[in-house]
Amino acid sequence: MGKVIAVCISEKKGTVKTDVGSCRIIRDHGLEGDAHAGSERQVSLLSYEAFEEFRKLNEGRVDIVPGVFGENLLVEGIDFKSLPLGTRFKCGDCVLELMQIGKKCHTGCEISKIAGKCIMPVEGVFARVIEEGVVSAGDEMVIVPAPFRAGVITASDRSYNGEREDLSGPKIMEILKENGYDVVTSALLPDDELVLTDALIKMCDVVKPDIIFTTGGTGMSPRDHMPEATMRVSNRDVPGIAEYMRMKSMEITPNAMLSRGVSVIRNNTLIINLPGSPKAVSECLSFILPTLNHGLGLLRGAKLDK
Repeated sequence: MGKVIAVCISEKKGTVKTDVGSCRIIRDHGLEGDAHAGSERQVSLLSYEAFEEFRKLNEGRVDIVPGVFGENLLVEGIDFKSLPLGTRFKCGDCVLELMQIGKKCHTGCEISKIAGKCIMPVEGVFARVIEEGVVSAGDEMVIVPAPFRAGVITASDRSYNGEREDLSGPKIMEILKENGYDVVTSALLPDDELVLTDALIKMCDVVKPDIIFTTGGTGMSPRDHMPEATMRVSNRDVPGIAEYMRMKSMEITPNAMLSRGVSVIRNNTLIINLPGSPKAVSECLSFILPTLNHGLGLLRGAKLDK
């Protein structure tokens, strides 16, 4: 748990901020009246411990006060740079989500001229505003678990052509939401290998969910191409997940041995092929969801923006 030491804003980018003691933080925007509000880096945070270390090393040479590094919130008790992206912080009614660690240092900025060196490129982090509220000096800040972000892809020629309703994709989304996942993207596509490959790449590399569940296209018919598309985009194989689903499903029906579904990783996204029926989807998710959180947590990691 941390404590807010200062709440700072400035009217112009690249300048030191002034400690105003208390400020409203607006959803998807930032601190009211701050020059950086509305940008991708909506709220900047800095560890008070890093601030104090720099202040002591430079005592007598420069006047190091809250806001001098351009930080919005100076917080004691939380080492922000050690936390994975997606970490959420709650302070009063306000909820922030960690989006970036570090930043490029712009030469000749007012902050570097005054402080001699800006520690924000290494020690600072940036967050977006999930829930708005008023934050004041002295408020407690706690780390809260962030929901895992999920994508869903249905591969079905008939559903894509409007000949049959897609029931499996919505069933996956329903189960994921019931289990605390944030479903951020979905797609209904024909069972074409190149189309599915392109969709997986874009979903992983642009939307960047923690996990993608696919449904359909895992059988032995000539139009079942989901495993091939999934393997095309893979950086690493995670065979145990698909093997476990097949093993558990065979306790229900021997036809499960015919499933060709795979489970892989692309970058920091786990991709899992599920069967095509709503019943099989529900069964397979019940097998694997209790264990997935550990693996997804390992995939999440902090990255320095160089």
